[in-house]
Amino acid sequence: MSAFSHYPKAQTEFKIPLLAGDNAFLGDLFSSDKTNPDKPISAGLYRLEKGEALTYTYKYDEMKIILDGDFTISDETGQKVEATKGDVFFFPNGSTITFTTTNFGLAFYCGQRKHSDF
Repeated sequence: MSAFSHYPKAQTEFKIPLLAGDNAFLGDLFSSDKTNPDKPISAGLYRLEKGEALTYTYKYDEMKIILDGDFTISDETGQKVEATKGDVFFFPNGSTITFTTTNFGLAFYCGQRKHSDF
């Protein structure tokens, strides 16, 4: 039997590691790869600050919920959404997504992949 995990105040106190450039941050809070290596999921926080866009090609399925701020999210099909707090997205394996923001955006994600330090 395994106990659940808890990260109190993660949205305000977790120091999200730099992912790319000087304005894109991403960090896994939890991953199930040790307890379920055949079907791992990882969840954490993504923050983008005003500046360079981030374009990412997914190698796994992922969902994001916008917690604060705003994003402009577009894909290679031409779809484009002005995302705000409370919006939920599904990014399928193989999709290429571009994220931009007017000031900053903060999102919680859950992806079907092992823990990563990117």
